[in-house]
Amino acid sequence: MRVRELAEWLAATFEGDGEKELTGVAALETAGSTELAFVGSRKAAQQAHLSAAGCLIVPQDFPNPGGRTLIRTAEPRTAFARAVARFHPPPPLVPGVHPSAVIHPSAEIAEEVEIGPLAVVGEGSRIGAHCRIGAGCVIGKRVSIGEGSLLYANVTVYDDVDIGRRVILHSGCVIGADGFGFVMAGDHYEKFPQIGRVVIEDDVEIGANSCVDRAALGVTRIGQGTKLDNLVHVAHNCRIGRHVVVAAQTGFSGGVTVEDYAVIGGQVGIGDKARIETRAVLGSGCGVLSSKIVRRGQVVWGTPARPLKEYLEQLANLARLPAMRRQIAELRARLEKMEAR
Repeated sequence: MRVRELAEWLAATFEGDGEKELTGVAALETAGSTELAFVGSRKAAQQAHLSAAGCLIVPQDFPNPGGRTLIRTAEPRTAFARAVARFHPPPPLVPGVHPSAVIHPSAEIAEEVEIGPLAVVGEGSRIGAHCRIGAGCVIGKRVSIGEGSLLYANVTVYDDVDIGRRVILHSGCVIGADGFGFVMAGDHYEKFPQIGRVVIEDDVEIGANSCVDRAALGVTRIGQGTKLDNLVHVAHNCRIGRHVVVAAQTGFSGGVTVEDYAVIGGQVGIGDKARIETRAVLGSGCGVLSSKIVRRGQVVWGTPARPLKEYLEQLANLARLPAMRRQIAELRARLEKMEAR
């Protein structure tokens, strides 16, 4: 693809050799003369002059005294991501049902659907057009999967789950398993029946081996455009808003509410019925206590989670403790000498 064509496709402007042919994409440090790279940070901008890339996607204010070939855009990282997808499109859909797949007679399979080996689609389920169901997937009863969705190999979707359009579920996902609900009956636990549902809205992506449990009563919901990393656990009756991002190994206890555009780091633990308000940021490894409210736009860190400034101050104070301990020991020794006179 020529630089001029790519710039037009990205709705961006270019300068330099618009006829240069690009054959692929690469990192700034390793890109060659026919490859595309991008400048997405101040550090990258300082190193850009060392790159051998044939074309760079850069911010609007990027200096270009050497007259190299550039594509200018307000959001270089986003534009580069779209360019990567253009150079590396997904494999074409191969419509059809593999002979080893098991499809219930009452299931509705739209046109242009690919169902791989040993997949199972249960009674009353509906698979929308242009979906791809990978090998070994198990889709239970009364499941709805919207058009253009992709289930990689070995995804399990329990009964009564609604999945929107263009959803991506990576291998090992389990959607709709029972929530962790038990009641004490005398001297032992009895199961609280989990009869609710799971709703996953459009354009959600859920990483490998993540679990979203069904509600005890009502709905566990993952909002439009939300992205969950690998090994994320969403418990019963959680409500995750729109365009939330959650990094790996984070766990949500039952009944947690996360509002739109929140950002949650890896290995975060959130207690039951906590509420994370819109655009809040939870730093990696922090712990949010049960029923705690993290306010709109707040950045928190640590366990228990607290405002970042407070956390950093406490961390600095902890670092001073060894020196303080030595000072106290010295003062005690001097005091003992004075008392002994």
